[in-house]
Amino acid sequence: MPAPKNTFKQALKDDHRQMGCWVGLADPYIAEITASAGFDWLLIDCEHAPNDLRSMMAQLKVIEASDSHPVVRLPIGETSMIKQFLDAGAQSLLIPMVESREQAEQLVAAVQYPPKGVRGVGSALARASKFNEIKDYLTTADQEICLLVQVENRAGLAALDDILTVDGVDGVFIGPADLAADMGHIGQPTHPDVVAAIEDALVRIKKSGKAPGILSTNMEFMTRCMELGVLFAATSIDVTLYASAIRAEAEKARELASEQKPD
Repeated sequence: MPAPKNTFKQALKDDHRQMGCWVGLADPYIAEITASAGFDWLLIDCEHAPNDLRSMMAQLKVIEASDSHPVVRLPIGETSMIKQFLDAGAQSLLIPMVESREQAEQLVAAVQYPPKGVRGVGSALARASKFNEIKDYLTTADQEICLLVQVENRAGLAALDDILTVDGVDGVFIGPADLAADMGHIGQPTHPDVVAAIEDALVRIKKSGKAPGILSTNMEFMTRCMELGVLFAATSIDVTLYASAIRAEAEKARELASEQKPD
């Protein structure tokens, strides 16, 4: 029995655009609700959300039971951490702040078993192999791991062409918020200079044959990104959706209270 098929990775290979949502509320109950919405993929954020390995795994389980594919963003691209997240069952990883070809090569090695890589062999203990029920896991896992690297500063952009030559990197995700900050336009991800840099990067990524990705809640900007070939796009963030909705409801409640005079 081989490792489970990574349908998200296959979709990117087939140029089938995948629409997603950021999952940052760090709770499996909320993640399960989000997984019922119908997105192609959901990003469990362990970089900026208060997630650890166990809370990530709890959300991974409920998303796996849906039609949405879970992608996990690690806080950092550290080899031992990558090993743990893979063993916990994550098949698609997004690694932040990739700035060089050498770093990308180290990440590829971290997600592959020897002799091609350096991933530790502990599959008998791992949820990923269904605790050794998947007998061929060790020989088939590598090909089902999807490695996405995040380029989000000027150093990353300067090294982008080199990063794009690294075999084993399946997609490159541009981070508008950090890029804007690094370019001197913090809080302005749609500043003209930032947009120009992003558009140039997306064209280069697409031309290389790797999958371009991005997150933006600005639909006009996202439409432009899709025109340039973005294949994995996140258009929503659960935290901001909930915050906006609950604040609007509180405002309605306050207005209602002010209109109704007590007897």
